[in-house]
Amino acid sequence: MVEPKKILIAEDEKEIVELLESVLKRRGFEVIVAFDGEEAKAKITEFSPHIVILDLAMPKVDGWEVLKWLRENKKSNIPAIVISGKNQMDDIKKTYDLAADYYIVKPIKINDLIKGISTIWTLKGQQEGGADSFE
Repeated sequence: MVEPKKILIAEDEKEIVELLESVLKRRGFEVIVAFDGEEAKAKITEFSPHIVILDLAMPKVDGWEVLKWLRENKKSNIPAIVISGKNQMDDIKKTYDLAADYYIVKPIKINDLIKGISTIWTLKGQQEGGADSFE
C-alpha cells in the first residue's frame, strides 16, 4: 500500500485550516497542522512533509522566517506554497527570492491550491526522474 503524501498547513486562521484540511484529506493526503511559525518549524522537523502550505502572517515566527529557515537547513528540498493576503509585488518578490515554489493571494480559491500542488508534484516527479503526479 502506498503511504499518503504529507502536507503541512501552517496557518493561524482556524477557518482556513479547517477548509484546507478537509479538501486535502478528501484527496488522500495526510494533513499536519501548525498554527504559528514555531510550531511549523517543529512539525517540519518531526514529520518531514512532502509539501508545506505556509501563511506569511503568523504569530511568534512569520512565514518569511519559516521559509528562510526551511531553505537554510536540511529540509530545503521541501516545496513551499505560500498563501497570503499580501498582494503587493514587493511582498511576492521577497517570497520568491526566499525560494517559495508557489504563491497564492487570499482569499484562497481551492482550484488554485490544487493547481499549485499538482504543478509542484509534476515538476518534482520530473526532477526525480519519475512520472509521479498528483490528480
